[in-house]
Amino acid sequence: MTDLSAYYADLPAYKAPLANPNLPKCCIIGAGPSGFSTAKALMDRGIPFELFEMSDVVGGTWAYKNKNNLSACYESLHIDTSKYRMAFADFPIPDFFPDFPHHRQIFDYFQAYVDHFGLREKITFETAVTQVRPQGDGTWAVTLDRSAHGGPSSETRLFDAVFVCNGHHWDARWPTPPFPGTFNGIQMHSHSYLTPFEPYDLRGKNVVVVGMGNSAMDIASELSQKPLAKNLWVSARRGVYVFPKYMGGKVADKASMPHWVPDGLKRWLAARAFKKHVGKMEDYGLPKPDHKPLEAHPSVSGEFLTRVGCGDIKMKPNIEKFEGDNVRFADGSVEHVDAVIYATGYNVTFPFLGKDIIEVKDNHLPLFKRVIRPEYPN
Repeated sequence: MTDLSAYYADLPAYKAPLANPNLPKCCIIGAGPSGFSTAKALMDRGIPFELFEMSDVVGGTWAYKNKNNLSACYESLHIDTSKYRMAFADFPIPDFFPDFPHHRQIFDYFQAYVDHFGLREKITFETAVTQVRPQGDGTWAVTLDRSAHGGPSSETRLFDAVFVCNGHHWDARWPTPPFPGTFNGIQMHSHSYLTPFEPYDLRGKNVVVVGMGNSAMDIASELSQKPLAKNLWVSARRGVYVFPKYMGGKVADKASMPHWVPDGLKRWLAARAFKKHVGKMEDYGLPKPDHKPLEAHPSVSGEFLTRVGCGDIKMKPNIEKFEGDNVRFADGSVEHVDAVIYATGYNVTFPFLGKDIIEVKDNHLPLFKRVIRPEYPN
């Protein structure tokens, strides 16, 4: 952890207004970036709140080897969004940070934010929210488990409003149904991946990475380098567009079009820029996407296409079935495989909310502006 206090020494001290006891008392679940920035927004307005974090640190998934075992962070992770896009408007990100900071730098930035605004002392750590239920009077009963630091295993408090900030990158999503057959090797989700040597030593192994999201590209690019994996295949059921981190020597996501530009025009312009700077995915030996750029969530990597071009990463279609030490793919090819890493994303999960409050179907949230249910405005 890097001390950024010297960098922020000249920043004006923050003085929070006194909380107004006549305003609604709020509960915030989770002290990741959404949680602690929500706390800051409430504090700015004098709205009383309590923030509960099940771990012993802030940062959520950006806390590498988080004590709660829910972090999706791997040692080599750098953010795919540039620092210009991910910085808080009320707290400048260090100008000496690289365009795409390492996860430890992001973690340090979060710590500096929390300390500058005096939020740390307002967080109740090692406290899990186990249930949130609406009451007949419009309040919410929030049940807590504080046994991690000697408190009661069940304690209920009432709040006027609840902010759900528990994150979406902790409940690993596996292929459903699972691929048929029996596999003798290692099967793991990318959520468990830390380094090429942890939790499994993958040096000299034949590895299949399933998926073409950002984590899949990061892990495949890392493992495919010599002298790590013996062979590295990426198995994908459909094609995606792999956007570079830089275009024309500039950070690709730093510039943006005005909000009034129609979405169709934005996609058309993006497709032109992509064709000019990157070209066709099939020219790299990747499957042709069945959609246009920006019609689906793009993958971002500054290395993946190079590793494919170098032959370090080889492409395969979807897995058809397991055959002991071998994997059969949809094109009929068969490879001897030692490990399969599923970079197949995450389930959006709220274990403390009943289905009468929010029911997630295929990771879709039926919420107004993806924020609230009109039936529960608080």
